[in-house]
Amino acid sequence: MNFLGYKRPDGRIGIRNHVLILPTSVCASDTTRIISQQVKGTVTFNNQNGCSQVASDQQFTMDVMAGFAANPNIYGIVVVSLGCENCQMDLVVEAIKQRTNKPLQTVIIQEAGGTLKAIDLAARYAKEMVLQAGKILREECDISNLIVGTECGGSDPTSGLAANPVVGKLSDILVDLGGTSILSETTEFIGAEHLLAERGKNETVKNRILEIVHRYEKALQLVGEEVREGNPSPGNKAGGITTLEEKSLGCIHKGGHRMISAVYDYAKQIEERGLVIMDTPGNDPSSVAAMVAGGAQIIVFTTGQGTPSGNPIAPVIKLTGNKETYANMIDNIDFDASPLIYGNKTIDQLSHELLEITVDTANGKMTKAESLGYMEIGIARVCNYV
Repeated sequence: MNFLGYKRPDGRIGIRNHVLILPTSVCASDTTRIISQQVKGTVTFNNQNGCSQVASDQQFTMDVMAGFAANPNIYGIVVVSLGCENCQMDLVVEAIKQRTNKPLQTVIIQEAGGTLKAIDLAARYAKEMVLQAGKILREECDISNLIVGTECGGSDPTSGLAANPVVGKLSDILVDLGGTSILSETTEFIGAEHLLAERGKNETVKNRILEIVHRYEKALQLVGEEVREGNPSPGNKAGGITTLEEKSLGCIHKGGHRMISAVYDYAKQIEERGLVIMDTPGNDPSSVAAMVAGGAQIIVFTTGQGTPSGNPIAPVIKLTGNKETYANMIDNIDFDASPLIYGNKTIDQLSHELLEITVDTANGKMTKAESLGYMEIGIARVCNYV
């Protein structure tokens, strides 16, 4: 099975051809928003971080920025910094160059002479880059080049009964075809981590699965918090989920039944093929951001109660197993998996229909989140600002 993608100089395959206007800190984010509004073909995001962070948090931010730049859906990058933030321009550029050799330009607002001069310079760079990107044509590529991230949010019992199992079957199909599927949301492995660990390809992977779950719980306990106080969320409870363990057993369905090849830390580059795990929070925007930074070209996102969530770098395909949610939020949701519950379609039928949508999306079909212009992201944090 093939799709039409963009071949990048670093050997990877994109399904979108964006130019990224990358803010290195919160102080540069409004400027990148204005630049992106002026240049069609560019994307940006609101970076809330990049300054006054402890080392581990700054590393999360650096990994997300470098990973976004390296994501194969990006043709080239215009990096914009204020000039005095912790994530200094030279550090960000070096992190990007360690991951990719794409076209890259830089603008420092304080050195450019203020916002308007920085916008003018960056917009000129971006316009030239968009013109160059337009010369790149789609080429036929094997589906084994796809990296698909899986996410769930606003879950209810239909997520575990229908939407997540359909995504799990899609994950199995992709892995069997040589592609890569990412299972995320470490907090939603709690209580089910032993079931995942049994599927690790070796003792190292098995122990890593247990370690990331225990590390997460311990990190929260060190500051006097308990993960179960925030999970299940009020929305989960309203939807009918009663415990975190119940939520976890539904969540891990997204990982299907194949062997787990590797476990990656937050926002690190995915290198292994097959089913892999990324250590992310259950928080949707920050979990999706990490998988996109890891190289995912597409996100498949299940929801019980509905969500408008998207991402600026990768298209987000949303599906639900709740027929009332599908009818109520049809402006936001791309696929209805509820026939699995009501007996009209089998899991094989629905997973192959979802595979068709995934390939169509890879070929350029816009998701509903893309059509609405949803671009907000989150980045994981472990500490307060300092």
